[in-house]
Amino acid sequence: MNCFVIFCLIACSLCEYTERGQSQYGIPEILEHERHREILRHTKTTFLPETSSLMKHPSYVRDRRNHICNIFGPKTQLCHQLHEEVVFGRNTDIVKRAESDIFPKITNKSEAEADGAQKGSISVVKLSVITQADNQELPEREEQQIFWHNQMKKEEVRTLQGEIMKRYMDPNVNPCEDFYGYACGNWKNYLKIPPDRSSFDTFEVIRQNLDHVLVDLLQERSCPSKTDRKRNLKNIYRRKTAWNNTVEATDKAKFFFVSCMNEELINRRGCRPLLDTIEELGGWPLLKSNRTESGYDLFMLLARLRLLNNNVLISQWIAPDMKNAKQYIVHIDQTSLGLPTRDYFLNPRKIKYIRAYKNLIIGTAKLLGANMQDNEKDVDDIVDFEIGLAEIMAFTEEKENVSEIYLKTDLSSITLHFPQYNWKSYFNIVLGSQVDLRTPVAVYCVKYLLELVHLLSNTDHKIVQNYVIWRFMQRRLNNLDLRFLELIQRFNFVLYGREKQPPRWQFCVTQVNTHMGMAIGSLFVRKYFDQTSKNDTIQITQALIASFKGILKESTWIDPHTKTYANMKIENMDLKIGFPDFVLNETELSMRYYDVDIHPEFFFENVLSTLRHLSRCEHKRLGSEVNRTLWSTSPAVVNAYYNRNKNQIMFPAGILQPPFYHKHFPKALNFGGIGVVIGHEITHGFDDKGRLFDQQGNLMMWWRDTSIRNFHKKVQCMIDQYSRYVLPQIRVPIDGYLTQSENIADNGGLKEAFKAYEAWLHTNEATDETMPGNLISSTNETFFFSFILGLNLTPKQLFFLNFAQVWCGQQRVEEAKNRVITSVHSPGIFRVIGVLSNSEDFAREFSCPLNAPMNPEKKCAVW
Repeated sequence: MNCFVIFCLIACSLCEYTERGQSQYGIPEILEHERHREILRHTKTTFLPETSSLMKHPSYVRDRRNHICNIFGPKTQLCHQLHEEVVFGRNTDIVKRAESDIFPKITNKSEAEADGAQKGSISVVKLSVITQADNQELPEREEQQIFWHNQMKKEEVRTLQGEIMKRYMDPNVNPCEDFYGYACGNWKNYLKIPPDRSSFDTFEVIRQNLDHVLVDLLQERSCPSKTDRKRNLKNIYRRKTAWNNTVEATDKAKFFFVSCMNEELINRRGCRPLLDTIEELGGWPLLKSNRTESGYDLFMLLARLRLLNNNVLISQWIAPDMKNAKQYIVHIDQTSLGLPTRDYFLNPRKIKYIRAYKNLIIGTAKLLGANMQDNEKDVDDIVDFEIGLAEIMAFTEEKENVSEIYLKTDLSSITLHFPQYNWKSYFNIVLGSQVDLRTPVAVYCVKYLLELVHLLSNTDHKIVQNYVIWRFMQRRLNNLDLRFLELIQRFNFVLYGREKQPPRWQFCVTQVNTHMGMAIGSLFVRKYFDQTSKNDTIQITQALIASFKGILKESTWIDPHTKTYANMKIENMDLKIGFPDFVLNETELSMRYYDVDIHPEFFFENVLSTLRHLSRCEHKRLGSEVNRTLWSTSPAVVNAYYNRNKNQIMFPAGILQPPFYHKHFPKALNFGGIGVVIGHEITHGFDDKGRLFDQQGNLMMWWRDTSIRNFHKKVQCMIDQYSRYVLPQIRVPIDGYLTQSENIADNGGLKEAFKAYEAWLHTNEATDETMPGNLISSTNETFFFSFILGLNLTPKQLFFLNFAQVWCGQQRVEEAKNRVITSVHSPGIFRVIGVLSNSEDFAREFSCPLNAPMNPEKKCAVW
């Protein structure tokens, strides 16, 4: 076992522990600049963190054939095809179709057993996987036969899952010393980080599986677009449009995909689409032909960018008021930077990232025709200005107390608060000249806005315009030709260690899901989602809610008044599972995208059209009552969410697949998988930030002082615990304060899920909870017996194994360095070790002796 891990475990056994956080048991990858940040992560949380070629030796094929035929039966077509390959050497690519997509392929012949994976609601056996070695831009359709609703029997599903779980375990590791090594020790022997990734873990595997499903759907034929081939960029800014609004939304999603995949046309068009857009925005002074004009108006430029869903210098969006969750209001906050955090600009040790950032700007300018011999100083000025922005931005800690930074005003009086800004021009463009001046506004960055005035007044207009246009362009480079993609790749290699771009088809699937998530989600749920998954998840959620209520009732550190309000909050928690109903109504879905103009030949303009659509949708909410039924994410994503401002938990259809859930799994796996995720999101309603919101999602203090003091003591325990964990790759301790919310949710989620599973077992004693293949036994073997064999596990032990294997994975050193200072989630290894070392249930089920590394005497618990 790695000596650093041992050190962390021993250190943790001698100290206290604590946490604070926000949730992310899950991308997508929805890019930050395509969505609004929600008050520095204070509202919506997510479950997941930020985010080998096959052997073709005949004996490998024969082993694979025999195993697949045993599972599916010797008379099935798949078995027959495999037999033909072995005997006659036909269809060599059929080997790929014998690979499961849920868990990646193996390259060790002796271990070559079918991965065939499944998904309950979403039952899956993937018969092809696209690897970098395949050198294919798009998988052929016949190789993408994915049986999400196959007729696999319970025994077949459990056999396959058991093999997958055994493959990644290392039974030579004592689970009481290092359970992560025990559960995930062999992961690295089967899976390597692909060149196009900066990390690779269970979530990336199942996202990849989902991408294969989605690309199949997007390749289905649609009628050709009848829209005019000519694109007029001025139309982008119209408030009302009658573009191709008669085309169904799902067809628009397919056209979007086609436009993205047409690399030949994208390369032929080159930088022209971007140059046309820049010209429409007033030009980029760095280009010789686009010097700043005397009529330059910064706020007009920011407003026009806001119409394209971009936030530069200032973030502005429409969302529920934090203190009146029934009312949509305008929000204003400081915005993001061109590098991940302000620390990248201000820390002298990160100078290499600034150099890479400058090279990205210089490379872009050259491709756009700039003579950099004359303009290199302009690039230095852009970066120097952004360093100035970083210096005036608030630290994360300064943003923690929302009540202190929250300023409520309205559109008419905001000018009195900040008279140096041309708010009138800005809001006339963004919200329309007819907007009510009494419209409320919440400001979260008073100090930043005041200091920004000074920075802008002391900076030449040309530099500011250069910077603002650059930040818009930076977000659009991946919508251009290969030359720009190579620029981005070089930048990402320095920043994250990613060696190459993902396959084009996968990039395009992500683009469609990012920009037209409900449309692609409609295709997905129509074909693959069944009611069983939703019903099962609802039942598990109800069991988790009952479990949390039980924990709350038994808590002696909370006063009766606070307990009463906590019960009210959990009883009013809004549950969203699968997808919103409107995605199954073609008329309503198409109306949602009526103003989106999509053409199969204009990828760049298609992106702008969807961004303009998102901005319109948001602004239409102003003045209306908050719709608590509104979904804020695509159904086809692997993630889960809790929204504090709505007291809402959301589980999109995409996450209801192995290892989280399958209708044929033993309940031990489902409770240890999706059950822990549900518990995690429930707990977010009562973490260090969630507890500040009431049952309706209003920012309100409903805690009594004694309970608050007790809460902080418990949280401090976790902060101290996680701060002592050192990430072995980079020898850097994780930030227990930054990650506290997620750590609270992780610990609470596991405890709630296990108690819910115990309650289920009590009322379902006769249910078969066994796994074939000698992975578990229905009797309660002793820890010694389990440890020696390394395979025989009781159902309760299997619960913990599935929980841990969710976090198997690896990350590159550059990515590890980035995440340790930016991510609100602890690294996967410590999401396992930290939680289980606090669990008395785990220590009991694995018979861990007191003060073993995984069973320290001092444990931390909030819920």
